[in-house]
Amino acid sequence: MDLRRRETIAGAAGAGVALGITELARGLSEAVPSFALAVSQRAVELAPGGIATAIIGVLGSSATPLLVSIVVLAALFICARIGELSRRRPGAALAGAGALVAAGIAAALFEPGASPPAVISTGLVALAAGAGVVRLMLRGPAEGDAVPEYRRAAAMNRRRFLALAGGAALLGLSGAAAGRMLSDRRAATAVSAKLPVSPAGVKKLPPPPAGASFAVEGMPPLITPKEDFYLIDTAIYAPRVNAEEWQLKISGAVRNPFALTYRDLLSLPAREVDITIACVSNEVGGGLVSNGRWTGVLLSDILEEAGLRRGELDGASDQLVGRAVDGWTAGFRTGLALDGREALVAYGMNGETLPIEHGYPARLVVPGLYGYVSATKWLSEIELTGWREFDAYWTVRGWAKEGPIKTQSRIDTLTSGDTLPAGPVDVGGVAWAPTRGIERVEVSTDGGNTWDEAELAAELSENTWRQWLYRWEAEPGEHTLQVRATDGTGETQTAERSAPAPAGATGYHTVNVTVEG
Repeated sequence: MDLRRRETIAGAAGAGVALGITELARGLSEAVPSFALAVSQRAVELAPGGIATAIIGVLGSSATPLLVSIVVLAALFICARIGELSRRRPGAALAGAGALVAAGIAAALFEPGASPPAVISTGLVALAAGAGVVRLMLRGPAEGDAVPEYRRAAAMNRRRFLALAGGAALLGLSGAAAGRMLSDRRAATAVSAKLPVSPAGVKKLPPPPAGASFAVEGMPPLITPKEDFYLIDTAIYAPRVNAEEWQLKISGAVRNPFALTYRDLLSLPAREVDITIACVSNEVGGGLVSNGRWTGVLLSDILEEAGLRRGELDGASDQLVGRAVDGWTAGFRTGLALDGREALVAYGMNGETLPIEHGYPARLVVPGLYGYVSATKWLSEIELTGWREFDAYWTVRGWAKEGPIKTQSRIDTLTSGDTLPAGPVDVGGVAWAPTRGIERVEVSTDGGNTWDEAELAAELSENTWRQWLYRWEAEPGEHTLQVRATDGTGETQTAERSAPAPAGATGYHTVNVTVEG
């Protein structure tokens, strides 16, 4: 094996050990964030809105692991190149590795709860360990070097070099795996130790009626299980929040600013509400929409405690800004929280304590608004301010300032490319127009030339999606199926196709199928 290849492998191995150490430190201490995740988070924050939107639109929930993988591979590649300098220009190699670690430290220090001494110490230990691995692996001359025989005796043979490379890789992977396991275990412990959502004082809903869903293959559940609930966040990983220390501040243009602890929040009158929420990045027919049964306190009750009432709003309090513990923001018109819709400061989901990835200990859930303007997870503050005084996270990145959810419908029981037998075919799916409800769903099997009305399941709530079913007598040939919905105001969704940016996708969901004779 030539010297340059050894140097490349040694550099990558040293980086792997250093990364493993930072991940292990993350698992051992809440004060040390993951360096890889922190760098990925800074990349998301610095990316232009159009790029971030495109990535989310194309990759959805896969965007986060892909981005983290790219960051890790980039670090390994850079360190492999640095390894090539380690014998000829050791000072330059150390400076390059130090700059890389410094970037990781700087990114980690921006994370909530990061301790500067702990983060810096972790970075220095990782740098020293990585450099030590490189030094050990490149000790002595490589096979084939022109060196005196007495030095060749001390040279590391190929087998030992590869054994060290394998050991370094195993060490790095083990450290990363142990760190992940410890971090997940700590999170699980935090979940099990979370203050319980007590049924006392909660206005609970009855179970969904049987008539609210169709037992048809491919139909999504009426209430989306938490493990299937869509996840789209700018946060690379869910912040771990200690509920005993958490506070929700009500601030800004209010007469009575105050703060709630988690125990305070759970002591307030609460209710269960069925609400469908959707991501503005959802393409027509896409899966970035889910329906949940949320437990929480009416946002209007909290605002009234702060001295805000619908008829008394002025320009200084026209916008409600939700702030997350990691700094993310969303904003919408305050009047929408006071118009009678059951907007919640939610702390429960589907009868359980709110999962960490869905915003524990509390989040905002506002019927009728896309998540980018309303669904603040890991909520830490509600600030009342002027409509023109502040633009939230996605607004400054080019999305519309107001984000009402558009009337939409989707075919779930069939997908494009399906081949079907002639005869009866169940065509079904869901339609949604939160706060307006769904009045009618129509299906076309000839590309929009003719339309037939579908059967609607019982309405769970005007705030939720509604299942629909059309029993189609399929004849042989190629067929283009489309669906459209009419909301409770009598407005039918538009056929005009538009992309999600800047205010949500429009158009009919279309599926092409072949029916065999």
